[in-house]
Amino acid sequence: MSELERYYRALELEPGATLEEVNQAYKDLVFVWHPDRIPQDNLRLQQKAQDKIKAINEARDKLRSLKVKHQGATYSQTYSKPYSPPSSPSPPQPQKPPQTNHQPTQKNSDLSGQDFSRANLSNKDLSGRNLSFANLSGANLSDTFMHKVNLRGANLSEANLFRANLLLADLREANLRSANLIGADLSGADLRGADLTGARIRSGERLLVKLIGANLSGAIMPDGAVHT
Repeated sequence: MSELERYYRALELEPGATLEEVNQAYKDLVFVWHPDRIPQDNLRLQQKAQDKIKAINEARDKLRSLKVKHQGATYSQTYSKPYSPPSSPSPPQPQKPPQTNHQPTQKNSDLSGQDFSRANLSNKDLSGRNLSFANLSGANLSDTFMHKVNLRGANLSEANLFRANLLLADLREANLRSANLIGADLSGADLRGADLTGARIRSGERLLVKLIGANLSGAIMPDGAVHT
């Protein structure tokens, strides 16, 4: 087996999978094998989870690097042409106004106070980012990976957090009023003082949010009661 085939196999993909498929497979496997989801007293599974995370991190990084280089080479071959001066000067192009509602980038981990209201951030990897006091009202955060994200004081009112991974997230004093939390994983999250008034967490009598080890002290629950 070649090294390239080994990377694809580590991500449970067929050789030649797209960059989008690589990223999605990586997020799916991290969700399954993250050590925080394994019982701490099970040393065998903890070690297996750490080995898995190491392998899929290496595979994702190598495959992304190879695909980015390949895309860059293809672009260069297709669009690199000898320079020839224009026959007449081109008219000045109007500048586009700056966008206030932008997408977070990997290079910028401090996004505190930024405006992402109504933004489509579905399936993004925001793990470890600082989004404290950011405006995410009405944003689509479905299936978004937000392990250890800092959302303290953030406005998440009416946000769609369907199946979002919020393991160990800091959500102190966050506004989650009328947010959709169906299928979200808030295990180990800090929700002290958060406002969940009207948030969707149930289907009938069935609770559909993971809150294992979450700190809800002082949080306002969906029915308006303060958790003690």
